Amino acid sequence: MKLISNIRNDYQKNRSIYWLCIPIVLYYLLFCYLPMGGIAVAFQKYSLGKGIFNSKFIGLQNFTNFFNSYYFWRLLRNTFLLSFNNLVIGFPIPIIFALLLNEVKNKNFKRTVQTVSYLPYFISVVVICGLIIDFTNANGPISQVLALFGMGNISLLGDPKYFRTVFVSSEIWQHMGYSSIVYLAALAGVDQALYEAAVIDGAGRWKQTLYITLPGISSTIIVMLILRVGTLFALGFEKVMLLYNPATYDTADIISTFVYRKGFEDYNFGFSTAVDLFNSVINCSLLLITNKLSRKFSDTSLF
Repeated sequence: MKLISNIRNDYQKNRSIYWLCIPIVLYYLLFCYLPMGGIAVAFQKYSLGKGIFNSKFIGLQNFTNFFNSYYFWRLLRNTFLLSFNNLVIGFPIPIIFALLLNEVKNKNFKRTVQTVSYLPYFISVVVICGLIIDFTNANGPISQVLALFGMGNISLLGDPKYFRTVFVSSEIWQHMGYSSIVYLAALAGVDQALYEAAVIDGAGRWKQTLYITLPGISSTIIVMLILRVGTLFALGFEKVMLLYNPATYDTADIISTFVYRKGFEDYNFGFSTAVDLFNSVINCSLLLITNKLSRKFSDTSLF
């Protein structure tokens, strides 16, 4: 009764805030929690005609079929390697880019560089992939430059061993500028008095970066790292699907593209839902483990 009374009193004081929260609550209920009922499809031999309630329940059969299939280890390997390479190479670059921009004193030049670096993020994925395909085909400028170093005129996206390099490089180019915004905002919050004290003590720019700047934004870096690790296996299918082809499946086919093909090309919705659920469980586990390790060793965590 006391709890109900407290809620009633709080509602009387903050009525407008409660009403403003209604659209947000409805959004999450309708688009985040209600669709979770579709997880039941993963345990069924789902039929569009019968629907969720009348389709045959088969338990863990879809999961067993996936784990025993030829594609399981290939998909797991490709998804991990693409995401891991993107994390190891792509995660530090926006930080370095933000640190370099922070040192630029000419405001006009700084704004110009920022604007140019942000543009690729806002260009459609379809357009980006079209540019990548044109630039990396046998007659494209990138292939022509590589031919000068003895590689020959080859289509980079047509060769499985070059797919990961092309994909990760394009991801870094596309997201570097936009990802640096968070770190630039964190850099703006570092106490300038610390730099003044460091200058008095004779510290150069490099030591200021090591002992003031990086520790000052360390909590932001850790939180962003936790979020990135939590989505290690959540590699989107759109860009990969636009770039790969059957000749590069061995290194390019990932879990999300496999789910798309099984669901929308083979109409095997139960199997594809099971694979996607497995992928979500892995991502959730990685997020929880990374968050726990971060809280233990750095006292910084999401929750």
